[in-house]
Amino acid sequence: MHIHILGVCGTFMGSLAQLVRAQGHRVTGSDQNVYPPMSDQLSAAGIELIQGYDPAQLEPAPDLVVIGNALSRGNPAVEHVLDQGMPYTSGAQLLAEVVLPGRWVLAVAGTHGKTTTASMLAWILEDAGLDPGYLIGGVPGNFGVSARLGGTPFFVVEADEYDTAFFDKRSKFVHYRPRTVVLNNLEFDHADIFPDLAAIQTQFHHLLRTVPSLGRVILPHGEAALEETLARGCWSEVERFGEQADPGYRLERPDGSRFTVMEKGTDIAVVDWSLTGRHNVNNAMAALLAARHVGVTLEDGAAALGRFQGVKRRMELRGEVDGVRVYDDFAHHPTAIATTLDGLRRRVGDEQVLAVIEPRSNTMRLGRHREALAASARDADQVIWYQPPGLEWSLDAVVAESPVPARVETDLDALVASVAAQPGPLNVVIMSNGGFGGVHEKLLVALRQRLPQGSGSHDG
Repeated sequence: MHIHILGVCGTFMGSLAQLVRAQGHRVTGSDQNVYPPMSDQLSAAGIELIQGYDPAQLEPAPDLVVIGNALSRGNPAVEHVLDQGMPYTSGAQLLAEVVLPGRWVLAVAGTHGKTTTASMLAWILEDAGLDPGYLIGGVPGNFGVSARLGGTPFFVVEADEYDTAFFDKRSKFVHYRPRTVVLNNLEFDHADIFPDLAAIQTQFHHLLRTVPSLGRVILPHGEAALEETLARGCWSEVERFGEQADPGYRLERPDGSRFTVMEKGTDIAVVDWSLTGRHNVNNAMAALLAARHVGVTLEDGAAALGRFQGVKRRMELRGEVDGVRVYDDFAHHPTAIATTLDGLRRRVGDEQVLAVIEPRSNTMRLGRHREALAASARDADQVIWYQPPGLEWSLDAVVAESPVPARVETDLDALVASVAAQPGPLNVVIMSNGGFGGVHEKLLVALRQRLPQGSGSHDG
């Protein structure tokens, strides 16, 4: 087929484009802003890219148009598709109908940790020689690309609860028909499309309705919102894990960089790895149990995690200059901010931690999490809240309630200059679910400029 994708440069749609291209289809696509790195990946895959949404790109008509969930009525290309009666579908449905048939789908869902857990799971299967396919909303360090077809029936998908398209308001994950499901956690998020937590629980309930009786649902012990969802109906095997559950784990280092996996009172395996934080230990347990469902032992899975290289933009060390480490993290929710900073604090001890946070997600912009923001950064020594253009509420109250020294900044260059003036040792964690104006590289450049001539630096 000739498949044309509207909104092709998003992480999900761009990854999907590469999968269907690898199947032999002719794939073209367009986006409002065609730019690297996704544009480079797509061009390298032989996918023709078009800037903007001029309807002329749809002549001659492709066999199928895929409409990304960022597009809505009024878009000129969308209107042309509808007016001409062209066949169209969503990205999630295309994945389900073209890539996933005949596959053993392992889906990773939840408010937090989907990308990291899915990356761990794909790597464990790869390390075990199972050659899985995957589609992940980030770039796993062990693979270097966000999607691939793989050579076996096993396929790992990051199962997003965001809606599918302007014409299909179900969550994307309802399309995937998984046999193995990880439910990491469940909190209120995506305030732009969900009115409350109950509405999200309904979508997770719909996901559970699609899991076969021989399938397995894996979740942490004691997650109230998930237990309420399961109580509405679950027809599959259920496996819970946790520090006080079985299977369980025991931290061997407070920062979570080494832990023991236990089952039925017996130590099974030790994970000694580069990640930190109790949240990542929970992510790892979920990935280990999901991999066991397809035949990978806990011992082999634990050994694989020792070789896990993390995920870009998930506490990724971008560089270290003159004792100042600059990390990039995707945190988009108060819980994610808190757990990330807790893990770093346990690793660095008394070293200074500076959190630079841009509340950029749609839910943040709507102010739905504002009451929890101040406390979420309590494990930092200082916080700079960046007020992005378009944020319709003031961060001053967050600063006033902050348990640690905090301030608001509206100018990126001034922000960079103030951080670059601080001496090391210092850990700077830059948190945003967007590009943040390239502030990471700007900071590293400014730090290098303060070095005496002939001094060096280390880039991540």
